[in-house]
Amino acid sequence: MSTKQRYNAAIQRAKGFLELASGLYDTSLSYRTRRAAEGVLQTDSRLGYYLKLSLLPRGKQGDCVSLSFAADSFRELKLLGEGKVSVAWINPSASVTLAYRGTGPLSGRIPLRTIAVFPSWDVVGFAVHESTGITSLEQIKKERFPLRLSTGPTSERDLIESPVTFVVSAALKAAGFTIADIRRWGGKIQAVSRPSHPDRRASVDNGTVNAVFDEGIKSWGQSVLDRGFRYLPIDGALMRQLKKMGYRPGIVPKANFKGMASDVPTIDFSGWPMVVRADMPNAVAYALCEAIELRRKSIPTDNFKPLNIADLCANDNEAPYDVPLHPGARRFYRERGYLK
Repeated sequence: MSTKQRYNAAIQRAKGFLELASGLYDTSLSYRTRRAAEGVLQTDSRLGYYLKLSLLPRGKQGDCVSLSFAADSFRELKLLGEGKVSVAWINPSASVTLAYRGTGPLSGRIPLRTIAVFPSWDVVGFAVHESTGITSLEQIKKERFPLRLSTGPTSERDLIESPVTFVVSAALKAAGFTIADIRRWGGKIQAVSRPSHPDRRASVDNGTVNAVFDEGIKSWGQSVLDRGFRYLPIDGALMRQLKKMGYRPGIVPKANFKGMASDVPTIDFSGWPMVVRADMPNAVAYALCEAIELRRKSIPTDNFKPLNIADLCANDNEAPYDVPLHPGARRFYRERGYLK
């Protein structure tokens, strides 16, 4: 005869709220679109997707563990560094590397450690229309070419908080110019909130823009090729400068896109790392990995595959990391046979 078990009554309600919050994304408040990747359905929601969640002890309960979670970008890494959140889930891995090294938009080095990196392949694409005659970023600077550019958000705040705004700006800076220079040369900037924004697709279709510099290449990469664009290579001295900051080289692969004669070198933008501060107790980091394993069937993935725990520490093309695993996480992966 099995012994009945139950959660503490307060835990029952807290856990119920967590399950309820997750379930809301599958209610009538959500809807489906095809904007995320061409020909692929995605779920959007009126709920939004900015998350800040805190699990705090009530009163004096001995050796309690408090955790707070935030998901997004450099802003959340700053909160993590300040001790205002315990766990951050970021896109892409390079953002964490920059914060760890102190080479990004945040001041100083943040003592980060990796818990897991969820697979998500992506690169930054620098596409220009063939009619421009442009074959490199350096040529844009040399000719002071007035591009009609579609890219991500371009405000000063976005430069500090947005990984895509920062990486595009860093690449242009390595080539010797800025977004402001393009405007001064007579060019125009279309700043969209997401790579798959319908305004971008319409502008590419009607010829309003002749360049797209952005991540999320799965959502716009083929459509620009179909309309006479080509990808500029990010290599040589340009890539060496970006590698010093913490970016990894990647490629726009001809195997993924019709109409390309060869792979084009560019900047990698892969991985969704979940990170913590280095001073998180080993037992808590270990428990975070246990929780991921327990909930692996319900955690959404970006590569349309069931979540494989071994992928989270594999350090491969879909899930790269250059920030060390937390000792507690490393112990979990080794004990369970995931880390070879």
